[in-house]
This record gives sequence, C-alpha cells and structure tokens, in this order.
Amino acid sequence: MYRINREQNNIIKLEERKFSELQFRERENLQEWIAKNPEILGEELLIIQKEFDGFNDTQERLDLLALDKSGNVVVIENKLDDTGRHVVWQALKYVSYCSTLSTTQILKIYQEYLDGQSLEEDAKDNVLEFLDIDEDGLLLNRNDQRIIFVANNYRKEVTSTVLWLLQHSVQIQCFRAIPFGKGEELFLQIEQIIPLPETKEFMIDAMEKELEEKTKSKKVAQTETQLVEFWNKLKSELRNRKMDLLDNVNAKPYFNISTLKGRGSFGFCIGRNGYRVELYIGQDEDKVFFDAMRKYKLKIQNEFKLGDMVWERLDGKKAARIKFERSALDITGDVDGWRKNPEAIINWYCDVMKPFYDVLLPYWMKVNNEID
Repeated sequence: MYRINREQNNIIKLEERKFSELQFRERENLQEWIAKNPEILGEELLIIQKEFDGFNDTQERLDLLALDKSGNVVVIENKLDDTGRHVVWQALKYVSYCSTLSTTQILKIYQEYLDGQSLEEDAKDNVLEFLDIDEDGLLLNRNDQRIIFVANNYRKEVTSTVLWLLQHSVQIQCFRAIPFGKGEELFLQIEQIIPLPETKEFMIDAMEKELEEKTKSKKVAQTETQLVEFWNKLKSELRNRKMDLLDNVNAKPYFNISTLKGRGSFGFCIGRNGYRVELYIGQDEDKVFFDAMRKYKLKIQNEFKLGDMVWERLDGKKAARIKFERSALDITGDVDGWRKNPEAIINWYCDVMKPFYDVLLPYWMKVNNEID
C-alpha cells in the first residue's frame, strides 16, 4: 500500500505491520472496529450481538453475530495475526447452534444487545427498517447461516478446509486484515481473499442452480425470482439510457438494489408505502455526513426540478437518508405495480434517478472528501 503525496507528485510506501507489535487486541480493537463499521466486509450488515454465549450447555462464545439484508444469520469470527488451526471447526459449531434460532429469539438477542449498549431503540423496528419490509413479512434465519472470518494470516489447513466447504455449498468468506504504518500514522486494509470477489457471484450462482429449494415457501420463492427479474430489467434499461450506475451490481432477491459511493449508497427501493430512490448514509450515528449534506439542502433542492426531496435524519438510528419517493398508486394505480406493470415502475426509476444522482453526487463526494 502506498500513500499519495500530492505536493511532491510521488507515492510513499507504507510499512506492513502486525497487530501484536502495535499492541492491538482481538476483542478490544479489531472486533470493535468491525462492530462499528460492518460495511468494511463489503455489504450492509446489522450487528445484533457481541460475544454471544447463549448456547445451551456450552461455555462457548462467538465474536460477532449479525444479520444480512436477506435476514440470514451471519457469524463473524475475528483473529489477529494468525487464525490458528481450529477456527473453522469453531465457526461450524457456532452456525450449527445458530441454525435453530427463531425470529423471536433473534429479536430478543438483538434487544439485549441494544439494552446493553444503553440504546433506547426497539430491535424489531430496527430490523424492519434494515430489511425494508413490513412486519407481516418478518421471517429471520430461514436460509442457511453464513460464516465470515477476519484475520491477518490464514494457515493452509484453514484455507484448504474453507475451499472444500465452499464446494459443498457452505456460505463462507475470508477477509485479510492488514495494518500499515508510516511514522505515527496507522492504516487498515481489509480485503476479501476467499472467494475472490470476481468469482464469488459465479460460485454462488452455480451452487444455487444445483440446490433445490428446501425450506422456502412457494410464495417466497416466487417473489425472490420476480425481484431478481425486476432488477435485471432495471439494469438493462439503465444501460439503454447510458447510465452505468448498476453495471457492477448483481441483482439479488431483495426489495432494494444499490451501489456504494463514498460512505453511502445510491439505491432503488420497493418500500412499504411506495417506490423511492435514495442516498442511504449508513453508520452515521453522529449524523456528521447527513448534517454536512444538509448545509447544501437549499442548493440541492433548487437544482432538483422533480419535486421535494425528503431529508430523514433518523435521530436515534445509526443511519440517515435523503430520498425522493412516490406512492405506488400515483405511478401505476396498483400497490403491486412492480409485479403487474414493471415497465412503468422501471421507467419512473430511470426518469427520477438520473437527475437525483446528478444533483446529489457532486455535493456528496465533496462532503466525503472534506470529512475524510
């Protein structure tokens, strides 16, 4: 890794370090960094517990427990400079324990975490907001559980086992955490090494084709198929309009699709009350990024000609949002328009996102550069 020196028009090599020599600890440091910034693992995750030990008749505890955007349980295990030999077996035990957790149990675990952090928040409300679904559709942990490892060095017996598990449809990822230093300055790089990002989607797609739907209801499976088809149609129409916003994003069976820009993401959402485009600012508990953007609110609104944007500070939440939305009835006259008249919704998304993105992006990148 190199640091860019603008004044000298040169680059300066940073020295790769070890966590141990820097006197960082697994629980107090690396675990806390991930808990506060889960997006460093390449996706939106909701941390629901730390040091979870709620397993019957065992004294074991996992490092971090999270939910992904599909409502699946994710076990995150952190090791500092070396994984050790038994980390895979340890994680497999944890996911087997977690496989029986019900929605009610998960919400209870998360509420205990929030209460332990002295956060006056409701676990169910947070999960519904994170998944962007109605309460009627709340069903957690219905698919296979996932494992994420974070460490500086992986032993061969660990990587060999992980690759074998991947071939047998176990959802598992390895990230390498590397501290760098130059003088008193310290930097952290986290990169996914297994599976490689460029092959991950291919591997997942291949496995999904081989597996039969086991536990999903017919209705859920149909909805997920329709969502993937809908987002792929949207991506195609965006390309037709020379907009590359989602070119590097894979369509997933979620009610939203987005692309990262700086510390936030521009996305399209099928919401509980209608359809929206948004700039979602995650991990902004102190509202630093949102408040910085709000300084330009008048200018932004004057430049955006389609109507009033909605600025949601979401006080008490870790995220904030700037959005433009319309009810389903206003667009198609049908609350289920994305299924019955997808072309109308897609055209609305494309018509709105271009001016929304073009107006917000310069201010958003300016704010990111100023704060970083």
